[in-house]
Amino acid sequence: MTMPKTETEASGTDTRALEALLFVSDEPLTPSVIAQSLEVDRRTADALCDRLATELEDRGAGVLLRNVAGGWRLFTHPDTAPEVERFVLSSRQARLTKAALETLAIVAYKQPVTRHQITSIRGVNSDGVIRALQDKGLVEEAGREEAPGRPILLATTPTFLERLGVPSLAALPSLAPLLGVDAEERDERPVEEATDSEPAESSE
Repeated sequence: MTMPKTETEASGTDTRALEALLFVSDEPLTPSVIAQSLEVDRRTADALCDRLATELEDRGAGVLLRNVAGGWRLFTHPDTAPEVERFVLSSRQARLTKAALETLAIVAYKQPVTRHQITSIRGVNSDGVIRALQDKGLVEEAGREEAPGRPILLATTPTFLERLGVPSLAALPSLAPLLGVDAEERDERPVEEATDSEPAESSE
C-alpha cells in the first residue's frame, strides 16, 4: 500500500495537479478530497493550498484561492470584477446557436424533461448545449424523475419567458400548425410516435 506523501515530499507537480483539480471543480474541495486525489496526507493538502494561494497572490493572478465552507475554491480576483461582469453579461446576450435553439425548443415544449430524453430526440449528446443554456439562465433543474436513477428534470426559467416576450408557457405557439398536423389528427397519433418525432405541448 502506497503511503501518502508528506509536505516535504510534495513537489511542484503536486501543486500543478492541485491547481487543475480546483479549476475543474464546481464546488469547494475539502482537504480530505484533495489529499485522496493527490495521494498526500491532509496536512500536506492544506499546506499545498496555502502555498498555491500565496503564489497566485504574489504573481498578481486573475484568480485567488480561498478556504470557504470547509473547502478550497478558486475565485476571480475582486479587482477583475468590472471585466468579468461585462463578459458575463455580453455572453448571456449572445445569439444562440442552432443546436441551442433546438435544445431549448425541446425543453420548452416537453418540460420537465431529462437529458436522456433530449438526447434521444436530437440524436446527439446534448450535455454541452444544456450546460450553455443553464449558464445563460434559460434552463434550470426542476426536480428529479421518479424512475431508476432518479434523473434530473430540466425546465425553462422565468428569464426564458422574458427573453421570448411571453407571459407564461401557455402563451407559447402550438407546434401542430407549424408541422402541418391538425389537432384531431395529432390526438389520434400513437404516443410513441409523438414522443419520438415531435415535442408535445406543455401546459403551464
